[in-house]
Amino acid sequence: QLLLVESGGGLVQPGGSLRLSCAASGFTLENNSIGWFRQAPGKEREGVSCIMSSDGSTYYRDSVKGRFTISRDNAKNTVYLQMNNLKPEDTAVYYCAAGNRHPCIEFDYWGQGTQVTVSS
Repeated sequence: QLLLVESGGGLVQPGGSLRLSCAASGFTLENNSIGWFRQAPGKEREGVSCIMSSDGSTYYRDSVKGRFTISRDNAKNTVYLQMNNLKPEDTAVYYCAAGNRHPCIEFDYWGQGTQVTVSS
């Protein structure tokens, strides 16, 4: 059984912080590139960040650079997305995904998502 489970979402005020977690079971995240995506109501899903399995290189969309940080803890088989200085436009369902074929391009496993709402 291959499973990704996101957690850590919630309601925060603008300028607040959240840390999202993505825990894997049934496979080893160490061998996968891990991406974070988000989808707001009525909007297309968009990539937020990705971390490579090979050299640990990270990527961020421009709108979150300097505010979000992706990391992984291989011992815990978990990846994280630290989100600081949150803005209302960050409101979305956040998903993590894993893949080992085309790094940070193609993803085979997806979580169910966790809701992040930024509102005053």
